[in-house]
Amino acid sequence: MSIEVIGVSKFYGSQRALNNVSFKVNKPEIVGFLGPNGAGKSTMMKILTTYISADEGQIKVNGFDVTTDTKMVQNSVGYLPEHNPLYLDLYVKEYLNFSASIFNIGRQRINEVIERTGLLPESQKKIGELSKGYRQRVGLANALLHDPDVLILDEPTTGLDPNQLVDIRHLITEIGKTKTVFLSTHIMQEVEAMCERVIIINKGEIVADRTLSDLQTEKKQTVIVEFDYRVEDAFLLQIPKADHVNNTHGFVYEITFKTSEDMRSHVFDFAHDNQLKILQLNQKNASLERLFRDLTVN
Repeated sequence: MSIEVIGVSKFYGSQRALNNVSFKVNKPEIVGFLGPNGAGKSTMMKILTTYISADEGQIKVNGFDVTTDTKMVQNSVGYLPEHNPLYLDLYVKEYLNFSASIFNIGRQRINEVIERTGLLPESQKKIGELSKGYRQRVGLANALLHDPDVLILDEPTTGLDPNQLVDIRHLITEIGKTKTVFLSTHIMQEVEAMCERVIIINKGEIVADRTLSDLQTEKKQTVIVEFDYRVEDAFLLQIPKADHVNNTHGFVYEITFKTSEDMRSHVFDFAHDNQLKILQLNQKNASLERLFRDLTVN
């Protein structure tokens, strides 16, 4: 068991940030820790990394207790905080050399993480000269330096542009093939793109713990389609098993179907038969979005 959390509570004065939280994470596994702002995600991650202590309960990381085996936990965990703390005046290699010296890590390992995180083209630059995406890569490289078994990533894709998002998602997915990755976010698309399982927290309490495959077997789905001109909702409801149509913006429509069958081919055939041009066609995990809203909206 890579992460084991049992009955954990945390107070800030009279405010209860976490309330009797329990969950387990295996290795290798990528788990999304999902919740609205202020739900307790960052507090939980700071406790997992020994940055702060819980007031009640027990946590083990790689079998080590975060309270009594602090150094062993720190050696087992790589941590990327939400606000990635970097020395902007240092060069990339200079910064990683500094971090590596804390763990007595050789130069070969530094070169390995630079290559793995795609930092090689920027490795001779000062961190302050890098884009947001490359700064996140530096943070990931730093978290990976000592080859930890568990990665704790707090909002790792916040503020990235679409190209940077794809690169960081791919990197995290690759890391998750051999390590435990526990990442927090409030963006459901990130969970869908990277995670096998989602844990939802709201007001300091765990309100759901589900695999993405379980959610995807629910007999409902949404297809996002964009045409080259406006189409009447009633017309799109003629597609077999279509239950609801929502024109989100412009010529983009979300069509909800009462079935677990992938309906994209049916939408395509319907458009072709009615001489409609499709500009984009995607599937959306409506089950995850609906679950999140049901459990976190006041």
